[in-house]
Amino acid sequence: MTLPVYVASAFSKNQNGGNKAGVVLNQETLTVNQKMSIAKQLGYAETAFVTESEIADFKIEYFTPKEEVDLCGHATIGSFTILMHLNKLTKNNYTIETKSGVLTITIKDDVIFMEQNTPTFYETIDSNELRDCFDINDIDTHYPIQIVSTGLKDILVPIKSEKQLSELTPNFEKIKEISEQYDVIGAHLYTFDETRIICRNFAPLYDINEEAATGTSNGALACYLYEKHELVRDTYVFEQGYSLNSPSEILVKLETTEQKKIKKVYVGGRGFYCETKSLSL
Repeated sequence: MTLPVYVASAFSKNQNGGNKAGVVLNQETLTVNQKMSIAKQLGYAETAFVTESEIADFKIEYFTPKEEVDLCGHATIGSFTILMHLNKLTKNNYTIETKSGVLTITIKDDVIFMEQNTPTFYETIDSNELRDCFDINDIDTHYPIQIVSTGLKDILVPIKSEKQLSELTPNFEKIKEISEQYDVIGAHLYTFDETRIICRNFAPLYDINEEAATGTSNGALACYLYEKHELVRDTYVFEQGYSLNSPSEILVKLETTEQKKIKKVYVGGRGFYCETKSLSL
């Protein structure tokens, strides 16, 4: 049996770079093992399986080469990029059924925004716990290291400068150990350069040493910066993927109450169709 699998790049910057994801449409009979096999054959960080839903417009399941995960920002953007490419979209607002709940998708011009869960703030971590993961002298002590989730838990780690972030050498085995210890997807490192926010993301526990663009991580980071450091922006723009020669741009919008509490989180970006592959099962 051969199966057509679409490939899209999500969170691309100026129609370049981004993070590639596999997208499989309308294959309801695939087993979990078959989905895992497809994800492994493709070798991308995530592959999305889009089918019909009884409670939303679409149901999307997400598989890494290692296992299923509840949610994936770039694979969601990639899925809607493919649906747009195939002229299967007729409106600007959709709902998707995921293992993180039913979420809203909004398409405005060429930007696809996906709703995420409101943030959950977990424990803070002492920098010494990360001493074997990378050089802790690179960590900016003005910002505490904290675990935050808008769908998936990540350790948010502030780094002093773009140069240090770029030249940082991660120890993937140690990051895997700390990720397992704290039950998180991985470590999301970030730094500031005037108004810019630049990031790197490591998730070796899920066989993803580094990702070029991560929607859920940057959704969590925007909430953290807003709630904990009063950094207020109409749109948070996160740059990622430079170390992989795949420049990416992730947009985050926060909807807040009159009391300035976060009530909605939207992560968005642009994508483009790359190719269609035929895989054997």
